[in-house]
Amino acid sequence: MPIPFRTDNGEGVTSETVKIAGNNDDQISAYVARPSGAGPHPGVVLIHHAPGWDDWYHEATLKFARHGYIAVCPNLYERFGDGTVEEVSAKVREAGGVADSQVVGDVHGAIHHLHGIAGYNGKVGVIGTCSGGRHTFLVATSIPDEVTAAANLWGGGVVMKPEELTPMRPKSIVEDAPNLKAPLLGLFGNDDQNPSPEAVNTLEAALKAAGKTYEFHRYDGAGHGFFYYDRAAYRQEQAVDGWNKVFDFFEKHLA
Repeated sequence: MPIPFRTDNGEGVTSETVKIAGNNDDQISAYVARPSGAGPHPGVVLIHHAPGWDDWYHEATLKFARHGYIAVCPNLYERFGDGTVEEVSAKVREAGGVADSQVVGDVHGAIHHLHGIAGYNGKVGVIGTCSGGRHTFLVATSIPDEVTAAANLWGGGVVMKPEELTPMRPKSIVEDAPNLKAPLLGLFGNDDQNPSPEAVNTLEAALKAAGKTYEFHRYDGAGHGFFYYDRAAYRQEQAVDGWNKVFDFFEKHLA
């Protein structure tokens, strides 16, 4: 279980939005939060979901900093311009999403940015929900030497049928399971259909066949997005347990 919160822990967090070098050295925004102590601190890159670089992900970035991590959340939708989350998300949908190769490049840039932050201990976890969960698996299998631990939270589209492939998502990335080097955490709702329980089974079978280190937790009574406290999908009991699983996992592999 996570270390209990104490009133005398003397926590302090600093945060800011900075520019980092993303894919093709494009300058993209990233929200960075870190503990005020000297460290050393592990790093985590948060890969935001399809709604975009939103308030929930900024709060989650702060949450990781409060737990002792240097946290970086890059804006994968930077190239679509500024606006409300809804406005930017509409532009992304109209364009057919963002290319897998661009996401990998942007996250690789965020990891590189971590290496330049004083107090970083050299270990990095990647975590994402929804499309960010898929992108977490994509990153962990595309640049495996850069990732120490990975957490896929209900990432749909890891397992894809041929007719579901697009120019932006040209491959069913479950096929890349043999490339995974980092331990993988998976959290899934049994009422979800993207990914469905069957798709989760397929991913688990691929990991087993490749001899990979992973742990999956599946929650009854939970569907897609059960961590999102501002939506009807929120499930308090499952979300609290899920967050505990995330921090236990990263503490084990990154501290």
